[in-house]
Amino acid sequence: MFVKICGITTEEDALLAVALGADALGFVFAPSTRQIAAQHAHDIIRRLPPEVMTVGVFRDDLPERVLELADVAGVKAVQLHGHEAPEVTRAVHQRVRFVIKAFPAGSPSLRRAAEHGADAILVDSALPGSGIVFDWSLVDDAPADSRILLAGGLTPDNVATAIARVRPWGVDVSSGVEREPGRKDPVKVKAFIDAARAAGPDPYRGPDEMPYDWADE
Repeated sequence: MFVKICGITTEEDALLAVALGADALGFVFAPSTRQIAAQHAHDIIRRLPPEVMTVGVFRDDLPERVLELADVAGVKAVQLHGHEAPEVTRAVHQRVRFVIKAFPAGSPSLRRAAEHGADAILVDSALPGSGIVFDWSLVDDAPADSRILLAGGLTPDNVATAIARVRPWGVDVSSGVEREPGRKDPVKVKAFIDAARAAGPDPYRGPDEMPYDWADE
């Protein structure tokens, strides 16, 4: 089970999440209470172990802007969390090796997610970062054999149930492990990761499972 802790804003929280077993950290460059400057993210990322996936989260930006900020921050992956057209996702993917495309649960576009050519499909609630749980059966609309990353209102208390219902490749959490917007709660982070690992049907094998090995970069 791949576990991504999103909305990282401090070095302390980044190092904590990694020490507790997170596979990936998300840095939000889109307008948000958890937004972080690209240079600040870079200063945090350079302190992290190379095997950790670092993800820049964007929403409805031009490909050129996404690539510029991703380069400044030094993230290894990009998450497009808006209404990006398939050609935008593909344009970003020409320069970024691992791309996550997010879709709101219930959106008709989720059925056509394969057109984006993303490496993983994230299914979230209609209000990202709100902590609202959606009807998990809506994930069934995603194309078969997709690498599904489940988000939307996940917490240490419900992540095991969510995994049992959806059987995703991975889970993504932000508000569910916070003590306040942008600051993580160590107890909740540990409980979430432990619960997800225990419930995950398949072990995540790290960079070896990916299209490329970012640990060598």
